[in-house]
Amino acid sequence: QVHLVESGGGLVQAGGSLRLSCTTSGIDFTSDDMHWYRQAPGMQRELVAAISGYGRTYVADFVKGRFTISRDVAKNTVYLQMNSLKPEDTAVYYCNAERFGALFDWGKGTLVTVSS
Repeated sequence: QVHLVESGGGLVQAGGSLRLSCTTSGIDFTSDDMHWYRQAPGMQRELVAAISGYGRTYVADFVKGRFTISRDVAKNTVYLQMNSLKPEDTAVYYCNAERFGALFDWGKGTLVTVSS
């Protein structure tokens, strides 16, 4: 059974940094792709970053150069390092895993609030 628990959110001033963590169980990092999504109030959930089973990373254009995705296989954890945060980065951030083209059930996410 797959479990995904996000943590590390909080309130930060614009220009600040946060590191989000996604602690997992039941994930095979060598084959499952891991994603970070976010959902702002009144908006659809959007993909922010991903890391493949091979370790190849993707970062959305709107956060490129500011956010970095990484993983620690030994700790079963995926991270999202967020620098130079902007008020428009305010959202609930979720992690998920993709296996055979499907995502698992969503967790509770972690709220990031960036004040101007």
